[in-house]
Amino acid sequence: MDAPATGPVALGDFLRTRRARLQPEDVGLVSYGARRRVPGLRREELAQLAGVSVAYYTRLEQGQSHNASEGVLDALARALRLTADERAHLRQLARPTPGRRRPAVRPDTARPGVRQLLAAMPGVPAVALGPRFEVLAWNRLGHALLAGHLDFDGPARPQDRPNTQRLLFLDPHTRELYPEREEETRRAVSALRVAAGQRPDDQQLAELIGELSMKSTEFSALWSRHSVSNCTFGTKHFHHPLVGDLTLDFEMLHTPDGSGQAVLMYTAADGSPSEAALRLLAAERGPDARILEPERP
Repeated sequence: MDAPATGPVALGDFLRTRRARLQPEDVGLVSYGARRRVPGLRREELAQLAGVSVAYYTRLEQGQSHNASEGVLDALARALRLTADERAHLRQLARPTPGRRRPAVRPDTARPGVRQLLAAMPGVPAVALGPRFEVLAWNRLGHALLAGHLDFDGPARPQDRPNTQRLLFLDPHTRELYPEREEETRRAVSALRVAAGQRPDDQQLAELIGELSMKSTEFSALWSRHSVSNCTFGTKHFHHPLVGDLTLDFEMLHTPDGSGQAVLMYTAADGSPSEAALRLLAAERGPDARILEPERP
């Protein structure tokens, strides 16, 4: 599997998919009923809306132009009705941060303060994630909620670390965990798109995307849509094998050190059946809230 498209090629792919989802009537253009060979706006229609020449826009979409101005990007974002996350992604693709290739001295690890935070919340399912959605640490309840069938000590061994994206698409136990699977997979791939735009030179991330594209037709179809969203908060539904159905709110808090790491936490509404289910799950798994130190290479 080839590495995911980056740079101008990725920018062109993104523009094409955003253009394809709009119809002339969506943006106030008159459609005379002529049969359209492709879905969505034509290039000349989008160029007209953005106030750029058709030739220039065509070069941009074909990956032949590398210097789109802020004004052009703003005009395209308005014409394409982009969300805030999509606007940020458009700029990241048009002006990627220069990659700094560094030798991999050691795998990412959760900072001691992050591990202490997880351990201090035994009643809250919490997971520390790396920039490629790998699990760096979790507390007992986070492990029990998301992957109780896996070894709790796995995140301490870099070679055995679970990856939430890989689990969602390739692990049969995780497949059964989300009754609203279509929403969960869409949300996951949209967040992975954001990460790929932010880290265009990350070889491990490219390998993960390539692996999922090769092994999961479900992932491949979603990836081709170029949907983009940070997905840092919201509500998720679970069907847990031990405690049944839960409805939990989640928050993804990114660490401020620029590492790309984040803490994912789940909570239930006070007095709800889901809160009772979390208490039952905590009782099933015992009071141990330890967070293992990672093995040192």
